[in-house]
Amino acid sequence: MSAPANRIDTRFADLKASGKRAFVAYVAAGDPTLDATIDIVLGLERAGVDIVELGVPFSDPLADGVVNQLAADRALKAGATMPKVLEMIRQLRVKSQIPIVLFTYLNPVYTYGYERFHKDAAAAGADGVLVLDLPPDEVVQNTELKPTPELCHIQLIAPTSPPERIASIAKSAEGFVYYVSRLGVTGAQVEIASGIAEQVQIIKGSTQVPVCVGFGVSNPEQAAKVASMADGVVVGSAIVKLIEKNGASPDVAEQVEAFVKPLVDAVHAL
Repeated sequence: MSAPANRIDTRFADLKASGKRAFVAYVAAGDPTLDATIDIVLGLERAGVDIVELGVPFSDPLADGVVNQLAADRALKAGATMPKVLEMIRQLRVKSQIPIVLFTYLNPVYTYGYERFHKDAAAAGADGVLVLDLPPDEVVQNTELKPTPELCHIQLIAPTSPPERIASIAKSAEGFVYYVSRLGVTGAQVEIASGIAEQVQIIKGSTQVPVCVGFGVSNPEQAAKVASMADGVVVGSAIVKLIEKNGASPDVAEQVEAFVKPLVDAVHAL
């Protein structure tokens, strides 16, 4: 009997069939608490979000800007750990089947146990993993880092990547390619980066996997413009900033839903 289709692949297939782009939302797992994260993810789903990236709290999130770094710190102080994040996903799966990507760094995964992490994350209900500081080259050279089939392995491509590296990374991508639209760390920006459409087309020349663009999107107009040039858009820091401001409020999930819905609507209207 064949394995069931991954939720990420299924969602993109459904979006393609209806001619729509994907909206991917990032939040830090455990910010402000793990219980609140469940409610926030459910709020994102009500807003129409297609895929949720859950950041696994880590003490040294070097690819993240200050907003997401502070979110990781709050989550760690609130007691979030890898086992607790996985348990939170198990609880979430009772209420939702929204596709989930674990957005993490290699250290927490390797400490937990690389193979064990993949099996436990898949069993908990995660669909994909994006390990920010694990170059694809290292996976080739170190057999203990080879991906296991339970999760889609999302690959990052930077705006400075030369064509031959883009081709190499794109060919091994699963789920979707995350194209980082600007240099530096995560964070909302006043203007979107240049050259997105051209870079997306170069990536698409080497893969059939959808391409989503992130880093800096913070309002409906930006979200729609970026999504129009790709298969989807990723929004993170703007949502995390809202959670930072309203985390103590009992209706933080509803506030997140209200903020995100116009962005989702703008993308799905394309």
